[in-house]
Amino acid sequence: MLITLARFFTVGLAWISGTAAQELARPGYQDATYGGASFTLQNSAMRLNVHKRLTGWAWIEIFDHRGRLVAVLDHLGEVDLVGTGRLVPLRAEAAEYRIEKGDFGQRAVFPVRVRWYEALAGTRFANPDLAAPVMEGTVSITLDPDRAIARLASEYRPLKPLTARYLRGPWLRVGAASFQTAKTDGIFPGVEWLRGEEWSSGTDWMQHPHALRAVLHPFKVTAPVMALSHDGTGIGLAWNPRAPVLAGRRYLQPVYASPNFIDRANHHLMGLALPSVAWGLEENTMPVRSAKPPAFPLELRPETPVQLEAEVFLVRGDSLDVLVDWVKRHGLPQPPAPRYPFEEALDRLARAYNTALWHEGKGWGRTPEEASPHPPLFLERYVTSGRDRETARQLEAKLAWARRELEARKIRAGGRAGIRQFGLWSREAQMAYGRELLSQQHPDGSFRYDPEGRHKRDLAEIAAALLKPLGPKGAPALDITTQPAMELLILAELTGEREFAAAARKALDYCLKMERPDGGDWWETPLYSPNLLAAGHSAIAYYLGYKAFQDPRYRDKAIHWLRSLLVFTHLWQPEEVVELYNTKPCLNQTIWFGSSWVDNHVQWEVLRTFAFSSDLGIDWSQVDREIDWRRYQEGITTAVLRWMVDHTDATHKATPPAADAELVRRGVLDTYFYDVHDAVTGAYRGALIEPSTIGANLWAVLDSRSR
Repeated sequence: MLITLARFFTVGLAWISGTAAQELARPGYQDATYGGASFTLQNSAMRLNVHKRLTGWAWIEIFDHRGRLVAVLDHLGEVDLVGTGRLVPLRAEAAEYRIEKGDFGQRAVFPVRVRWYEALAGTRFANPDLAAPVMEGTVSITLDPDRAIARLASEYRPLKPLTARYLRGPWLRVGAASFQTAKTDGIFPGVEWLRGEEWSSGTDWMQHPHALRAVLHPFKVTAPVMALSHDGTGIGLAWNPRAPVLAGRRYLQPVYASPNFIDRANHHLMGLALPSVAWGLEENTMPVRSAKPPAFPLELRPETPVQLEAEVFLVRGDSLDVLVDWVKRHGLPQPPAPRYPFEEALDRLARAYNTALWHEGKGWGRTPEEASPHPPLFLERYVTSGRDRETARQLEAKLAWARRELEARKIRAGGRAGIRQFGLWSREAQMAYGRELLSQQHPDGSFRYDPEGRHKRDLAEIAAALLKPLGPKGAPALDITTQPAMELLILAELTGEREFAAAARKALDYCLKMERPDGGDWWETPLYSPNLLAAGHSAIAYYLGYKAFQDPRYRDKAIHWLRSLLVFTHLWQPEEVVELYNTKPCLNQTIWFGSSWVDNHVQWEVLRTFAFSSDLGIDWSQVDREIDWRRYQEGITTAVLRWMVDHTDATHKATPPAADAELVRRGVLDTYFYDVHDAVTGAYRGALIEPSTIGANLWAVLDSRSR
């Protein structure tokens, strides 16, 4: 029976008793004792069946546009208080609810309370200290009018000082009572990209202790959204990581487990909880019920309510489509103010190559011994368009010397030339390299991992000797195949050799079935692990294939691989560490047991992708108009300026390699940039990288601004 108490303008408001709600078909979820009452929030894209336990409202079954059960929201909040014995945690539950309707959609509002369970009264499990509620509050669930988005807002107000092991907000059991542990894929941005039966926190690409990554420091998560998909439906759980949740504290703790090894259950888990690793909780510590006091207690006080907001949403597609949908709705973030204005950064680079990085009679490099006459190509543009005309004039003479030197030595142009190196070669060299690639291609169009030949590297040998090979000899992988395809397409255009184009097309066709980027960083990381460089190379290869053959499948695949970069890119900004648009290179460990690339950022790979794209005349903002790729390129370029060496900047939190420390101190390596950034501490370290790709990206961004 529906009892309407009031109506305010366009909003309908109704209080409904727990025993009078509309009864639906019995729920399929069996891990909650059904109290016999239910109601529905529904639009054309999503249905929420809201159910009552014997002890109160509510838990929720979530259905997609085809009416399939995809996930269960297990409760409206759960808290485990210290001193309540070793029974069950306490849930936030409601005796009644109200329904509101308006332009915002449909909303169910629950006045919740947390108290000891009345069913235990009169038993030896009774707890007189908790006979009255210890927390009260409000939980609302708002279903969008048209889209498959349900927004959750919770406020819990302690009625007296409490100490808890944890407080859980949305605890989404994906696949519960339906497809269970099956999945198409799962993405925890910056942490996991799973396919099929792969486990999160598995040892596929990492060894312990780094393999366990279900409860990581929030700063390591590149986008505040978790995703999983099955049979054409993707589900996401998203939140605002900067929103204060408790006494001004931010950074809700995301929890991701596929399958749900946290609860030891045959489904998947995406959840949000307190306390947070950002506050001091040890990583991968899920507080468990115990008679002992918690090592990191959660202190709750009446004057500091807990406030949580999140959204659960569905898309048609896979987990990448979930992340892309979140990006489309929220937009890419505005890049912060750059460390140096872009024009000034170009001047700095040009002056460095004109002075400290130039060695007369040798060329460019950090030392005379390492110098080479191969010029960074962005200097050619600076000679004609750079602001510092005296530096440009001097560089023009150096570039003329370099061209003469390369020709006199008959050196095959390469090095800093990047993807444009082939255009600087003689036709003879172009044809020779193209035929070399053809000799390595297999009849099915693939190229294969060859650790004893073209993929032979010392780190791979170390991995194979100490643990296991980085990949099976003769195995195909995406980047192993698409990078040669990219090169063959460029060579085909330069030489007119149809055989090169046909071979590239065969390689692209072979990889059409692939969905997750892998095979990049093959010289030091597991072959089949998720990889940014593979995504970038493949986006370029497929777009060049689309230009050459006008096959729309190639264009779609180029967009897919380009959007894959979003999984690896930091799309939110903590207050303590500046890392917006920093990128993870891959989601694995170096040689299985070395550096964890979930913990650290690397910027050179994404810069290379966009430098190559710019050199080839690819404007991604025209290829994929649904994502602001010009802003993205500006973001990654703004980010790398934070990584650059500037010996006059005493505040820069960086540790140069011991071998380069003196050169850094003297300013010789100003404009070089660090290889590694720690996602939690904000410190820069690792090898110093020559900055020519920074120059290419700076020119590209400045050009896009002038359009």
